[in-house]
Amino acid sequence: MAEIVLSGFLTVVFEKLASESLKKIARYKGIDSELKILKRSLIQIKDLLNDASEKEITNEAVRRWLNGLQHLAYDIDDLLDDLATEAMHREFTEESGATSNMVRKLIPTCCMNFSLSTKMHDKLDSITTKLQELVEEKNNLGLRVKGESRRHINMNRRLQTSLVDASSIVGRDGDKDALLHQLFKDEPCDRNFSIVPIVGMGGVGKTTLARLLYDEMQGNDHFLLKAWVCVSDEFDIFKISKTIFQSIGGGNQNFSDLNMLQVALKEKISKKRFLLVLDDVWSESYTEWEILERPFLSGAPGSKIIVTTRKFSLLTQLGYSTQAYSLSVLSHESAVSLFAQHAFGESSFDSHPTLKPHGEGIVEKCDGLPLALIALGRILRTKTNEEEWKELLDSEIWRLGKRDEIIPALRLSYHDLSTSLKHLFAYCSLFPKDYVFDMEELILLWMVEGFLPQSHTSKSMERVGVEYFEELVSRSFFQHAPDDKSLFVMHDLMNDLATSVAGDLFSRLDIKMKKEVRKEGMEQYRHMSSVCEKYMVYKRFEACKAAKNLRTFLATSVVVKKSREIFFISNKILTELLCELPLLRVLSLSCLNINLVPEFIGILKHLRYLNLSRTGITHLPDNVSNLYNLQTLIVFGCRSLKELPKSFSKLKNLQHFDMRDTPLLKKMPLGIGGLKSLRILSKFIIEGDNGFSITALKDLKDLQGKISIQGLDKVQSGTLEKEVFNVLKPHNDSLKELGIVSYGGKEFPNWVGDPSFLWLAHVSINGCKNSTFLPPLGQLPSLKELFIEGMAMFKVVGPEFRGTSLAFPSLKILSFRDMKGWEAWLANATFPCLEELSLDRCPNLVKISLETLPSLRVLRINRCGPDVLTNLIRVASSVTKLDIRHISGLNDKVWGGVLQCLGAVEELRIEWCNEIRHLWESDAKAGNILVNLRKLEVTYCSNLVSLGEKEVVNFGHGSNLEFIRIYFCKKMQHFSCPDSIESLSIFDCASVTSISFRNGGKKLKSLSIRGCEKLLQKELINSSMQMLEYIQIENCPSMDASFPRGLWPRNLCSLSIGWLKTPISEWGPQNFPISLVDLRLGGQSEDVTNFSQLSHLLPSSLTSLRIHGFEKLELVSVGLQHLTSLQHLSIYYCPNTMDLPGMLLTSLLSLTILRCPNLKERSDRRDSYWSLISLIPCIYIS
Repeated sequence: MAEIVLSGFLTVVFEKLASESLKKIARYKGIDSELKILKRSLIQIKDLLNDASEKEITNEAVRRWLNGLQHLAYDIDDLLDDLATEAMHREFTEESGATSNMVRKLIPTCCMNFSLSTKMHDKLDSITTKLQELVEEKNNLGLRVKGESRRHINMNRRLQTSLVDASSIVGRDGDKDALLHQLFKDEPCDRNFSIVPIVGMGGVGKTTLARLLYDEMQGNDHFLLKAWVCVSDEFDIFKISKTIFQSIGGGNQNFSDLNMLQVALKEKISKKRFLLVLDDVWSESYTEWEILERPFLSGAPGSKIIVTTRKFSLLTQLGYSTQAYSLSVLSHESAVSLFAQHAFGESSFDSHPTLKPHGEGIVEKCDGLPLALIALGRILRTKTNEEEWKELLDSEIWRLGKRDEIIPALRLSYHDLSTSLKHLFAYCSLFPKDYVFDMEELILLWMVEGFLPQSHTSKSMERVGVEYFEELVSRSFFQHAPDDKSLFVMHDLMNDLATSVAGDLFSRLDIKMKKEVRKEGMEQYRHMSSVCEKYMVYKRFEACKAAKNLRTFLATSVVVKKSREIFFISNKILTELLCELPLLRVLSLSCLNINLVPEFIGILKHLRYLNLSRTGITHLPDNVSNLYNLQTLIVFGCRSLKELPKSFSKLKNLQHFDMRDTPLLKKMPLGIGGLKSLRILSKFIIEGDNGFSITALKDLKDLQGKISIQGLDKVQSGTLEKEVFNVLKPHNDSLKELGIVSYGGKEFPNWVGDPSFLWLAHVSINGCKNSTFLPPLGQLPSLKELFIEGMAMFKVVGPEFRGTSLAFPSLKILSFRDMKGWEAWLANATFPCLEELSLDRCPNLVKISLETLPSLRVLRINRCGPDVLTNLIRVASSVTKLDIRHISGLNDKVWGGVLQCLGAVEELRIEWCNEIRHLWESDAKAGNILVNLRKLEVTYCSNLVSLGEKEVVNFGHGSNLEFIRIYFCKKMQHFSCPDSIESLSIFDCASVTSISFRNGGKKLKSLSIRGCEKLLQKELINSSMQMLEYIQIENCPSMDASFPRGLWPRNLCSLSIGWLKTPISEWGPQNFPISLVDLRLGGQSEDVTNFSQLSHLLPSSLTSLRIHGFEKLELVSVGLQHLTSLQHLSIYYCPNTMDLPGMLLTSLLSLTILRCPNLKERSDRRDSYWSLISLIPCIYIS
């Protein structure tokens, strides 16, 4: 790894040393001669790298020499970056004439004191001395100038043959049959042979499958000639041709040149159907392939060449990329069988029950990769001790070294990469296993780190990055994410490989890696990531204070990209640790609970990348404008962000500014039109005469990627709005998503809906109040999601919407919202793929002429007439989820007709339908119709008396109903649950007097009863409810239940209870199970002043405690001492409480204080509690 880093770094260093601006500042500081000496020494060093990279494998001293050199290269680059930044600072101040005190106040002291010449000289002298020592040491190590060596040939691959034991192969029958079909198929071809490519990552079993096919043909006369060649990483045409010649009976003739050999091979093949296997092809040269294939053209039609490879690029050139058979990993069942076969000689773990859990864990870790399963199975074949299996399960596979074939197999892929690709791949070690990669996001990081080599053509750096990324994908280092082809994942073993080659420059703080973070050695790390947990405490990061040389700090996670999950981090980490890292170039605090941008960020003069996406920040401080090196700024998803720095125009190097999904940001930053380096500006806000004008766009000539333009209605011009829209037509070869908001024209431009937009998958039209017609969106071939909202003048969806030919061939989601003038839907389209349809606030829609919706699964209707519901449900018999709200006129009779069409429905939600008194006539009929119903939610149906008109609900033993939620149904009086019920919630149903369970609630796991004022039951929980895990019983003042000792379900995890007839303080000791970890107590009428009065109700197993509504409570500091496992403490509405349990605060992950004025005052930064509270990752005090 060291020589890889050095090669890339030295190239960057030489480029910086050649910079005129740097030479100028060096002369100003009087260090230009020292820099020339430094350059000469580096040239000497660079010439030795090829020799050193070969010797480091066996020579520890050379390895140490290279390691020292790579750390020194980082120091040199940091020094030069200091100089370059000062040069930019001087250039800016000269341009702006910024000499006033006001401007000086905005510039941090560190920037004003750039010319600390003495410090710079000392640093340079230290670097020069260390470098000279390394130059002198080269002689002792015997290093010399040497040309680049030929790539290492993996001789083990040369030993691969066509022989195979078919009985040892598992899970490939389907693959074999599919490929045999291709081999026997006579397909039209412009030549006598065709290629059958098998593509996949290293170790997935391509060679094994090819052997199976080859073996199948041995007793078959379909192919007269057969040959197997292991090509491997050296595509030697002469050797390959000679092996083929010998395999088909050509004997051991000697040929002096390739021409004689190929002539003989052509004669041997002529007019004969042949099968050739070229195993493990790495070459990407079309020219080499063209030479190799010449003799094959003489074969008989129907000849086949099986090619196994990890690369798509050659297949693309040959025109076979679409026919490639992509070999996937094994299913879990097959993986278990293969592993057991090699570990025990059996097909399962059945006869080894003690080893089974460990074995299945190892199988899961191998993720279906046959090579890994076989290698680990063989290792464990001689180990029958359970502890040995457990040790292997708990270790990281990449640490197994040469004892297995996993790492050599994957290292072969790695060693074949270019120097640049190796560096880019090693960088991926910063990301955890199962991380979902966004290609553009990763390329931006590569760019700002300086890992992408400069293109000598007109290609942009982004384009160079795309090509490198695609190269890694084609070699199976990345794979497409299974549920989103625009995103990528990395196999776990590839992640292990990246970690193993990354060396001591990279560190990932990952709880799964069980890696202790110690201060010793922290200074060596240059790039670090932290895999986010829900709560991150100061202690986990404390050692990082010593990592003074860090360039990269990334907060990463494995959450779904589109989720809004937030991670809580101790404020002390931001204020005391990160501010100690002055050399940071990359800082990502994405998805952290940050409301204020830390002030120290404005003095990170090396910073090139700042990611604050999905945080709670409200503004960026003005000192962010002093980050002259900043290239990428991301505030995507900062929904509270209102203000950007006033001096934004100082960010001359800014190339990527992502401010999508920032609804409160109403103005563009001043001077942004002058940032000529901008290539990504995700949102334009047109402000009219007094702000950002649309004409400012003409100066930003390099813009690309995702674009959102807001405020086109403010364009002050004689040009018609439609014409303005016309000139905004994007390139049709790349558009994937289109959003149109507040367009004021009556008609849309012709390009909207043009079928030439082949990749357009998502369209939204919002607030176009003057438009009376929809564009012909039905002709977009790839359109999957369509959202139409707020078109007030629009009355009819007609034939123009669907277009002339097959309409909406790919559409899956369709939504109409806030269409107050819409009256008729006359588009006679079938929507063959439509899965989800939403109609929201379309009160005048009456006529719908749709024939059928064969694929519809989800139907949502809100604030529409009952005819909309009845018309749609009749043509959508496959709906499994129905959600209806505010349907005026939906009475028992109309609903009864709808009910007949709900045979496929699994989830039913009814809200604000006040004319329904009963959901069905009788329970027997409902049981016959709603045979698939699993989930029922009924809320705010004020006249609902009961679910069934004639009987209490009793679906019988065949019922599938598992989840019932009834909220705010004020007239409902009684409720009886079916046998199948697992979750029941009844909230604020004031008239309910009884709740019963036919079979005692044996399957019940969750029970929530709240706000049922007339509920009289004393024994709601019975001894049959042993599966209950969650209980909530609150605000039922007529319920006289004290839950006698010993009655609690043995699996109970969470209990929320209070505001009952009998005060909690009068309860005796409770025999809570040890599984109880979450307790919430409420007590408005309680006389508790000291929490020690309730300590008998607090089991030591608690990790979460909420105290709510104890108005007389004063002391919390006593009564909680025994809760040593407590992690989450909440205190609500306790106005007289004066203290906190200080001894527990340092171990808390979250603290919430609401409507407790005394505690709020004591939690102030000036109070003694603050030193303890500041360590807690999640704090909410209001």
